[in-house]
Amino acid sequence: MRALSKSIVLASLACALLAGCRQAPEETPEPEEPGRAAIYPDGAQAKQDIAAALAQAGKEKKRVLLDFGGNWCGDCQVLQIYFQAPANRALLERNYVLVPVNVGKYDENLDLAAQYSIPLARGVPALAVLDPSGQLLYSQRNAEFESMGKVDPASVTAFLLQWKG
Repeated sequence: MRALSKSIVLASLACALLAGCRQAPEETPEPEEPGRAAIYPDGAQAKQDIAAALAQAGKEKKRVLLDFGGNWCGDCQVLQIYFQAPANRALLERNYVLVPVNVGKYDENLDLAAQYSIPLARGVPALAVLDPSGQLLYSQRNAEFESMGKVDPASVTAFLLQWKG
């Protein structure tokens, strides 16, 4: 059974990598598994989520990691899988408050992308790091994570270590 699960995950990753995330789909698909939560919540709540994350980061002395993407995006799903790798999950939990920001079909939260210097034209996922006061420390400008097929979990680990503060 474990081998079957691993095969399904690998097949899903391959499909996600082939799909790419530079263009929004014609229709946003539902999550594949019933009851499975979408990675990126309703885009309307992004500003409140960021405000809550900044408050939490201030109390816990952490940084805020904004993850711009869409539920339709295969590369975004791969990044989430890499975030869940044991080393990365531990780094995230100790040092960051993660906020997924839904860009919809490149028609939501465009103001937030502009505010945090995220070039959505280069594709998603795209990351920004804020200090607890909301000061932008890093914005992905060179499409570092837009093509997760060229990135491995160790690259995500290096990024998290570099910006943890």
